[in-house]
Amino acid sequence: HMIETERIHEVREQYPDAVVVCYVNSTAEIKAESDVCVTSSNAIRIVKKLPNKDIFFIPDNNLGRYAAKQLPEKHFIFHDGFCHVHTSIHREEVLKAKEVHPEALILAHPECTEEVLELADFIGSTSQILNYATQSEEKVFLICTEMGIFYELQQKNPDKKFYSVGHRQFCPNMKRIKLESVLEALERMGPEVQLDEEIRQKAKLPLERMLQLAAEE
Repeated sequence: HMIETERIHEVREQYPDAVVVCYVNSTAEIKAESDVCVTSSNAIRIVKKLPNKDIFFIPDNNLGRYAAKQLPEKHFIFHDGFCHVHTSIHREEVLKAKEVHPEALILAHPECTEEVLELADFIGSTSQILNYATQSEEKVFLICTEMGIFYELQQKNPDKKFYSVGHRQFCPNMKRIKLESVLEALERMGPEVQLDEEIRQKAKLPLERMLQLAAEE
């Protein structure tokens, strides 16, 4: 919700050849104005395959800047959107946690700020962090992403220790999904999401392009 269609139109006027790369969790309205979607795990891979040099990466500023560092041949135009959970993780908190657990590896999500990513031993999406910690021979980790990952980390790695780096690693929006709500939706087969058909068709295109590019070798 941190970008509006008017901003996309402004950038397209300023950079006629720019491709609009949209985070997959954005609204259907924003997808309908975009060229391709990305996730935090495939953003670099997808953008690298695009023929365009100018990339308008929306809405997350931190994820966009991380991708830009890996793809210096591209020209990124950034937006000022962000994930409040990841931007609330500060360098000072990571350093303090490292003092308490000096043996720990720091695993960070690319939506963290650059000053946090500079401290990380590994940078990756939620699934990539999970895989890295599971495959690693190390036993202690500092986790710089939303707290929801801890359950699965501990389930898959009962012999390892995982620590947060602050008290703000909590997303109330994600926690709105409850088992009771899932059960009710299955029983009622609702509530149903209604989309304007034109927006639905337009929003489908960047999703399909992402899947197509992701499947290409």
